[in-house]
Order: sequence, then structure tokens, then C-alpha cells
Amino acid sequence: MNYYDTLASKGFYIICEIGVNYYEIAEQLGITPIEAAKLMMLRAKENGADAAKFQTYKAGSLVMKDSPGAWDRNDISIETQYELFQLYDKFGEKEYAELSEYGKEIGITFISTPFDLESADYLDSYMDLFKISSSDISNIPLLTKVAQKNKPIILSTGASNFDEIEFAVNLIKKYNSNKLTLLHCVLEYPTPSSHANLNKIMSLKEKYPECIIGYSDHTYPDKCMDVLKTAYILGAQTIEKHFTLDKTIKKRNDHFHSMDCDDLKTVSDGLAFINTIRGSGELVCLDSEITTRNSVRRSAVSKVSIPAGTVITEDMVIYKRPGNGLPPIEFSKYIGKSTIRDIQEDTLFSKEDFE
Repeated sequence: MNYYDTLASKGFYIICEIGVNYYEIAEQLGITPIEAAKLMMLRAKENGADAAKFQTYKAGSLVMKDSPGAWDRNDISIETQYELFQLYDKFGEKEYAELSEYGKEIGITFISTPFDLESADYLDSYMDLFKISSSDISNIPLLTKVAQKNKPIILSTGASNFDEIEFAVNLIKKYNSNKLTLLHCVLEYPTPSSHANLNKIMSLKEKYPECIIGYSDHTYPDKCMDVLKTAYILGAQTIEKHFTLDKTIKKRNDHFHSMDCDDLKTVSDGLAFINTIRGSGELVCLDSEITTRNSVRRSAVSKVSIPAGTVITEDMVIYKRPGNGLPPIEFSKYIGKSTIRDIQEDTLFSKEDFE
């Protein structure tokens, strides 16, 4: 199923942001980076993900050599963005084509975020939808290039003011006819749970009712993955979070705030469970309640023996279970009417008891 069909069917869409975490997994397992990337895609698929997302960039075209890091220095020791990105920019079109094909084989959607115009062009051949990073929400050339592909776009809105979001949305809509997805995101690595600001999801829903709204998360995974579950309850249908096979890997890359297979399974199962308990919201008695409703509701019952021809008064009636007789709200119209047959004490009244 494509992105929109999956959302319609499941009610949510989970993107595992593998990014470039496969490099450390390859080192750890003694396999090649492409083998590690495929392994992570497989584990993501097995544990409930709908898409596996990577990042496509070259350090030299992304950052200046002295550009400072944007992460918590206690969690990662590398000083500059250039130093970090240079470690993880070895893949090119050949590798992403292979990952795209592998995704089709195992049934998971391949996505890679383009960080330059060249990669946006060649990734177009291997993807059914695009993801644009929060960092490029003001990058007019890249927004225009991707929008002109006229494929579904998922745009993160981290660190953005309303006017910046509005500008990006209008620019994309100028060239792209697909329904746009906006992800709430906090650009803080990692994001303390108290900074998650999940109510922004509702603000995006209010401002952009024509868009699909989601959430890209950078908090440390909590035991029950309540941050992501809460985001979904608040209206985030598309959920994106960094993914690793080993959260204990420190000092490099995104492993330290990523979810692992167990976390992913918790999210996938949790969102499915939330769907089962949400129901339709329709203000009606459920089919499953009918038997109990009839058992515990009350009906009009004769408090005393009543001969035929008796005018019914309130003191002759008591309301008891079960509820398969005349309910109190209906029996009120029979007060003051005469019975046409004898009624024994502790008997359900019926319409046939009256003229």
C-alpha cells in the first residue's frame, strides 16, 4: 500500500529514521554498511514500521568545516558538524537504489531525506514520497525542487515560526497537488520530555486542517513509549523516530536517543491498541451493550394486584429490572388510564393492559 492508503487503513504511519546509524551497527556486527542498512530495514519491518528512512548528503555540500555541533556534548564527543557528517556520507545513488529495491522485497517503504538538489533528483527514481528536514524549511531551492516532483511530501517543522511554516506550505502547494504532511518536531538533541510541546500538534491541526499532521520525535525512549502514544492521541497520524539496533552505542550519531526493536514494537502495538479503544464516538447504544442494557434498565411493574377496569395511579407502580417492559419514560402516559384485564402483583405492564 502507498502512504495514503496505509494511513487510511491503519490510522497511523510509522517511519523508522535509520538515518546513518547503520555505520556503527556494521562495525559492531562485522558486516558491511549496506548489509547493516538492510538488516535494520528488516528489523524495522518485523516490528511494525511502515517506512525505513535514511539521510542522503555529502558533508562538503552540507556544512562549513567549522560549523559547530547541534547536539548535547555529553552524549556525543565530535566537535563539528562537518567532522560528523564526513564519517557518514559514503553512500551514493547505487546504494540507495539497492536499498529501495530491498524495501520492495520485504514490504517496507524506502525513504531518504535529500539534503541537496543532486540527491533530490536521483532519489526521485527510487521513492514514492519525499521527506524534507526541518533544517530545510527555508531552503527555497530544495523545497521547489522536491515540490516539482509532485509526489507526497512530509515536511518537519522543528524550530520554525508560523510565518516560516506558512511560507513553506504555500511554496510547496504552488507546485505540488498532493496532500501535504506536516510534522511537529523539536530541534533539541535529545529533547527532554518536558520540552516535547505536544500541544503544537493540535495547533498545526487547527491551522492546517487540509494537511496530514504528524510528529518527529527526539526524546529519549520512555518505557511505555508514552510520548509517541500521546502524540498520536493528540492527532499525529505520521510518527517518525530515530531507530537503532543498540541504544547503548555512545558518543557518535543518533543511537543515544533512538528507539530499538522493543520500543518500536511497543509503539506499533500501542497505536493499534489505541485504535481499538477509540471507537467511532457515535452517541448510540453499542450492539455489545444491548443484552446488559435490557438486563439493568427498569420497566414498569405492578406494585399490587390490579383488577380489570382500574384507573392506574402512581402508587400502583414500581420500576424494576429487567428493562424489557415499558420503560419509565414511556409508562408515564398510561398513568390515569384504565386496565382492560387483571394484572397480578409484580408483573410487567404491557401496552395490551390498556385500551
